[in-house]
Amino acid sequence: MERKAKTVIVKSAKLRKLQRSSPRKLQRSFLRIMQLSSLALLLYSCAGHPNIYRDIDQAVHREDFEQGIKAIENGQKEKRPLYPDNNAISLYLDKGLLEHYAGRNAESSLNLEQAERLIEEAFTKSITAGIASYIINDNVKNYPGEDYEDIYINVFNALNYYNRGNLDGAMVEIRKITMSSGKLDMLSRKYENMVSPLSDWVVDQLRDMGLIIHPSFPQGEAVNFSNSALARYLGALFYLGSGKQDDARIEFEQVRAAFNSNPNIYKNPFPASVTEAMHIPPDKARLNLIAFTGLSPVKEEFLFPHIFPFLFNPPLRVPVFKLPGFVDRGSVIDHIDVVVNKNSAFSLELLEDMGAVIKETYNARFSSLLLKTYARILLKYAAIDISVAIRNTKSPYTDALMYATISKIVADASESADIRMGRYLPDKAYIGGVNLDPGTYTVTFNYYSGKRIVARDKHENVSVKAGALNLLESISLK
Repeated sequence: MERKAKTVIVKSAKLRKLQRSSPRKLQRSFLRIMQLSSLALLLYSCAGHPNIYRDIDQAVHREDFEQGIKAIENGQKEKRPLYPDNNAISLYLDKGLLEHYAGRNAESSLNLEQAERLIEEAFTKSITAGIASYIINDNVKNYPGEDYEDIYINVFNALNYYNRGNLDGAMVEIRKITMSSGKLDMLSRKYENMVSPLSDWVVDQLRDMGLIIHPSFPQGEAVNFSNSALARYLGALFYLGSGKQDDARIEFEQVRAAFNSNPNIYKNPFPASVTEAMHIPPDKARLNLIAFTGLSPVKEEFLFPHIFPFLFNPPLRVPVFKLPGFVDRGSVIDHIDVVVNKNSAFSLELLEDMGAVIKETYNARFSSLLLKTYARILLKYAAIDISVAIRNTKSPYTDALMYATISKIVADASESADIRMGRYLPDKAYIGGVNLDPGTYTVTFNYYSGKRIVARDKHENVSVKAGALNLLESISLK
């Protein structure tokens, strides 16, 4: 997170000329910027601070997901709702995930689909948004959701549909991610050409004020995540369950392709159980297992120091950039053993580090966010600096300095990192499987921290059928 905007600004003779002869033009520029800043200050909401989710967090830590759902519902009944209207996506995502963990699959689907719809609407609106939407602090706008949230919504909704016996519905959800022109395919192109309109406008505004900005703004980074092993693996299993062997083979190959094309994410060995799931002995039935552990990284506010050496007034030369960064929450769980009918245990294998996916897919939006924050603060400070210069011709230097200091405090007060997000995605996904005689079994997931079992998930009367998809899911967010 140690990124710095490398922007070079030089003072032109036009500024000195304007200071002497066009104070009204400068004041209009100042007022235009400060009006937007004042609007942000008036509308700013501190919703999203981690402490307000304490009751939900505690319930999730106890793995009492029903109580976590109640905590969300109770929080929405407060005079100041836990999730305000401009954070509806997080509400539907958090509630939908906890309902999934609690086994309330139909209700979970309704909430996850609502979150997905709002994310799509937010992206559509962002394409046609005006310049003002870039300059106002993000906290006062509707939270648009993150790319990784949009992807994992479909993963968990696919499992919802499977758990309800709707294999076709599960395939529809997975294909939203993996198909040509699907979410993964679109992700790498999503932020192309979204920066230039803002950059051009900023340059025009600064030129009007007498400053010339070098066009070396921080640019959005390409997303180095083009394939999800988790989505591909589930897609392959669903194809197998539908009797589409060739389609399943292609998806299994895509699991390995995901490992090969995303080395920053898939640093773990390729799971042997992926290959084993493709080759089931004719007289056996395979029980496929998937387990989710830990909680994914959470956003917190970080301060990014910078210097504007080109400004006249010393207080304005040290801007404060407040930007979101991720903090790992991780998990105490380091391995998972599965026991079937009290037989010898076998271990599950790591398939996808979801926390790593979250950080990688956030890169492009973070770079865009850095640019917008840089531009917004630069415009505010430049406007204040010019306004102080005008006042300085009529007032003592100490008064002008005080005005600059107070104006900076007001401008900084309208800035705060947007740390809104869905808080209850898992951190890691593990898979495994075993070939069995068709029948009914008791399956126990043992979650270990070192040699100590920290969680146990026992499933009785698990039916394992030949020629069908047998997929069992387990969750421990400790």
